[in-house]
Amino acid sequence: MYGYSQFKKLYVALLVLMLVIVSGITGFAIIEGYSFEEALYMTVITVSTVGFQEVRPLSSLGRIFTVSLIIVSFGIFAYSLTAISTYIIDGEFRKFLVKRNKNQKIRKLENHVIICGFGRNGNQIANELQESNQDFIVIDKLKEDIDFSDDIHKIHHVIGDATEDRVLIDAGINRAKAIITTLPDDADNVFVVLTARQMNPNLLIISRASIESSYRKLRMAGADNVVMPDKVGGSHMASLVLKPDVIEFFNHLSGQNSNISLEEITYQGLPGEFKNKSIRDLEVRKRCGANIIGLKSSEGKYTINPNPDSIITEGTKIFVLGTKSQLEELQKWD
Repeated sequence: MYGYSQFKKLYVALLVLMLVIVSGITGFAIIEGYSFEEALYMTVITVSTVGFQEVRPLSSLGRIFTVSLIIVSFGIFAYSLTAISTYIIDGEFRKFLVKRNKNQKIRKLENHVIICGFGRNGNQIANELQESNQDFIVIDKLKEDIDFSDDIHKIHHVIGDATEDRVLIDAGINRAKAIITTLPDDADNVFVVLTARQMNPNLLIISRASIESSYRKLRMAGADNVVMPDKVGGSHMASLVLKPDVIEFFNHLSGQNSNISLEEITYQGLPGEFKNKSIRDLEVRKRCGANIIGLKSSEGKYTINPNPDSIITEGTKIFVLGTKSQLEELQKWD
């Protein structure tokens, strides 16, 4: 609000100053018959009170007009200088340039992820996406939260209500590849999912749900996946008792500091010579030491430890487990 107030003061000051200058030029042109250049010169030296020589001697009416112009413009000129100086010194101009630069970068983003809500879940999602070098934009009403995070993550963000169409458009929903809505109110999440699905039918939509009844509503609204953090957390804690070593192993795989990674490779991501070939023909283990542990067919069916003779067809995805260096080597497809 402070920045907006300062900008408003600057805008009003410049507008009033411009009106005074236009009035001065018009008055000198009509009363004294000055040309535009002469009238502009006389107006500027009068408004700024610098006291240079007149273009030519003024008439009585011209002197009265000049005195009136000095009286009216003296306070306005001083106020304008103060507003401009304050705007620059307080850093508002710099903030304006930074904001404009960020908006330009947001407009250039494509295939990014939109995060609606920047609470605990949203913050964690942002950290994970940043760790994976995935472009993303955060939408949140609370400017203080985003500003604080922006100092740490240098994230792109849009201040506003994610349930409003304009805000989603500003975040580039038509160019995004996914949206994750983590708003605290399930009704708001349903509304965002409905709107997002309508605005971008091909969007991957993931939503948070607080209660069981919201799960079905979110799926009906168009969410591809619905996550219930409380339920997942409870199941995770129970599993730590029932099968602690298994859970610890999976935690090790998914940990940020782990050298192990699980990646998916799509049909489109395969070189032409490997499309419509079998898993055996890919020779992933021979190529880099990684292992194919899963497959998703074009119909959406998952297969664990797929048969080496399984054919990679249009719409198929394979899941590869290995170290980061192994997966980087695989992506080269020598």
